[in-house]
Amino acid sequence: MGFAAILSASRACADSAAGLRASLHFAGQTLVEYQARQAAQAGADRIMILVSVITPALSQAVDRLSADGIAVALVRDMVSLVRDAPRDADILLVADGAIVSQAHVEAMGAMEGNALLVTDDSRASTPFERIDAGQRWAGLARIGPALLFGTIDMIGDWDLSLTLVRAAVQKGARRVTVPQDDLMEGRVALVDSQQQADLVAQAVTAAGVTNGRSRGGVEHYVLSPLARMIGPALMRMQVPAMQVRVAAIALGAIALVPIQLLWTLTGFCLLLLSLLLAEVADRLDELALRSPPTNGLAFAAPVLALLGMVLAGGSTMAADLALLLGIMLVADRWRRTGHARPWMIVTPGTVLPLLIIAGLFGMLAQGFRVAMLALIASAGAIILRSRD
Repeated sequence: MGFAAILSASRACADSAAGLRASLHFAGQTLVEYQARQAAQAGADRIMILVSVITPALSQAVDRLSADGIAVALVRDMVSLVRDAPRDADILLVADGAIVSQAHVEAMGAMEGNALLVTDDSRASTPFERIDAGQRWAGLARIGPALLFGTIDMIGDWDLSLTLVRAAVQKGARRVTVPQDDLMEGRVALVDSQQQADLVAQAVTAAGVTNGRSRGGVEHYVLSPLARMIGPALMRMQVPAMQVRVAAIALGAIALVPIQLLWTLTGFCLLLLSLLLAEVADRLDELALRSPPTNGLAFAAPVLALLGMVLAGGSTMAADLALLLGIMLVADRWRRTGHARPWMIVTPGTVLPLLIIAGLFGMLAQGFRVAMLALIASAGAIILRSRD
């Protein structure tokens, strides 16, 4: 059953009385934006952000979320909440400044009825709100519509999140206890300063995030692992994925110049580096819980690599290789490779090292021929291993 999400974004951060916890920078975006993407990825079809004041940072976050197809709205009062909240679906409640691993968010999203994510009382759980003598609320709750609207009717000027949690405790809501290791390692945290947010971001990026994209060839075995190593470091430096993607495209265009000047191997090496940067950009999108693009922007760097092969080959075989490789590229990016294993899929990142090796031995023409045969075999493997 679908559910909505309510995110709190009104508490001030420790860095500045004018700043909000929700506006802290986290994983390449604001914290509340990251929370919204977590909820959407877990299945929330509507997201409401409770605010006391609408700041430019919150407005921009809503614009970015809306541009990515996530239904989100800012709510300033209980009247608006009553109007916007669904009466036939549960609510996923996220505390102000809470960072909870995606596994916990998805587990809570899969439940039905009232439930609380809790942690045992300890020194590590001190920042969280106490709910009884032995446990504290870990920043995530599943609230049924009856409890939500029953609480709104009597809430007045109280804190909605904490009032809902206390009402859920009184109603005997199911409790899901967070392991202490999650607290110690930063997979569940409550932050109120940029320094804390940065520390937790390091834990989140170190743990790794993946959306299960199927990749083939050298992209799967070499470029993607390298991107997983580079991505977290760039994320901590707050480098946007779009800047890395633009750099990949620019480097791919620059690589065509040495190829035109007959410095073919230099150009091929630059094209391979361009493909690596494109993979890093995808990794940064994954860490920020954004879906890597599947439109023309995603194919810009690989298409420049194909153009470089055509320029270097200067023959109809090179053109035919680029066309077939382009088809394989689209199939790989759109997950249309059936049940073929990664090593069976020939990609631009696979062909470039082959051509570099052939060029080192002065056998570039033969390298194009071998690449064409490999592509034909790859297409055959995809067809033969496909299932209805």
